[in-house]
Order: sequence, then C-alpha cells, then structure tokens
Amino acid sequence: MEEMKSGILEGVTLTEQAAQRLLAIKMDKDGDYLRASVTGGGCSGLNYNLDWDTEVGEFDKVFSMHGLDVVVNLKSLLYLKGMEIDFSTDLLSGGFTFNNPNARRTCGCGTSFSV
Repeated sequence: MEEMKSGILEGVTLTEQAAQRLLAIKMDKDGDYLRASVTGGGCSGLNYNLDWDTEVGEFDKVFSMHGLDVVVNLKSLLYLKGMEIDFSTDLLSGGFTFNNPNARRTCGCGTSFSV
C-alpha cells in the first residue's frame, strides 16, 4: 500500500531545456498552466497531450518547476507518474520527448505508448 501511495504522489517533471522551450511557446498562447494528459489513440494505444489551460480542476495535481506549473488530472497521472518531459534541438530526433517509466512500448515517433 505504501508503494502505491508514493507512486501516486510521484509527479511529472520537466527538464530545464523543456521548460525553456515551453516558456518561449507560452508567450504566444493563452493559458497559465501546461496541461499534460493521456488520451486513447496513436500507434500504441495511448497518446501524450500537452496543451495550455487557464484553470486547475478539482481532481488535478499541480507540479511547479523551472517557472512553469504543470497540471495533470488524476486519471492521466496513473499513466504519467514519474514521467520526465525533455526537449532536444537535434536535427533528426529533436523536439519534445517523453521518458515515461510506466510505458511498456512506445511508437517510433514517441508520441504514443502502451502500458
């Protein structure tokens, strides 16, 4: 039970590179919070979603780091706990990457996964 409890409390983190890129993007978007969520779909069954939001819901958890507040609803947090979002400027593999310890399989582009 204690392991399960600590796992649920484990959040989503951003690398400093990801936060810098997101702060640059945020200047052109409406919204105070970066919302990380999971929806069904993609090559592997579940898609990662990042979007800007203006509100924090009753069942959301907020993780603050590097000048950003990342909001995750509890349902998505079950799939995303412990995940790190990174950003790379590499020409071939650049962009946001999701390092999710819960993913058993990811698709080639890295935007969908299965558990």
